[in-house]
Amino acid sequence: MTSQSERASAGMDGLLEIMRDLRDPVQGCPWDLKQDFSTIAPFTLEEAYELVDAIASGDDQQVRDELGDVLFQVVFYSQIADEKGLFDFNDVVEAISEKLVRRHPHVFDNPEGESISENQVKDRWEAIKSGERAEKNQIGALQDVPLALPALSRAQKLQKRAARVGFDWPEQSGALAKVDEELLELREALAEGDAGHIESELGDIFLALVNLARHLGVDAESSLRHANTRFEARFELMECAAKDEGSTLQAESLETLEARWQEAKRLLSAE
Repeated sequence: MTSQSERASAGMDGLLEIMRDLRDPVQGCPWDLKQDFSTIAPFTLEEAYELVDAIASGDDQQVRDELGDVLFQVVFYSQIADEKGLFDFNDVVEAISEKLVRRHPHVFDNPEGESISENQVKDRWEAIKSGERAEKNQIGALQDVPLALPALSRAQKLQKRAARVGFDWPEQSGALAKVDEELLELREALAEGDAGHIESELGDIFLALVNLARHLGVDAESSLRHANTRFEARFELMECAAKDEGSTLQAESLETLEARWQEAKRLLSAE
């Protein structure tokens, strides 16, 4: 095996060699040797989320580290595939390179230097992707939207696909009215007391809100992430305020908690 310093300074080739060493049947790591595609998939999702968190925090050093963790996931999958004779890391690089060139003809196949708007880029991109799906016999507009996406992200992607074939409100007012309609249906389900119906109607409200977000140009997943962050910050202020007064949130009335919540909102909005 190569020395640690040699591997660390060898760039991509060094990383690939580290992965081969980790999977070496004789001297490799027992944990790494046990893994397959399905067992490391959850870690891939976790690493992707940690990268998103690092970006949101604005910590450039952490972003660098998390990017490395995500890259290592690709290397891990590629090594397992190489051992099975399926493909290797170079095949992965070649495939994404070909895809990027194919989907950007305005950059790589534009000898006349034709200018193109962002909207035209998006239209061409979708037309090319539609052609690729047709080649794979994926005829349905929703057929290849990944099931593993977070529910809000998948809902927005599904609705975006549906909109391309005309299943969409022409204006955001229609999407907003749909939210009101679904809220009314939830109230009716609550009055009935049927748990299954209530869950179904609540899901429809989420879908309607995601559709409204799309019409407003807002990413639903990011919007909820930001709302979660605001909730955490406000709640922590409430806890601190109660502690400073010799109290706890558990011991306080709903009216006091609401007052603390409003004060936390006021303090944070004033920053």
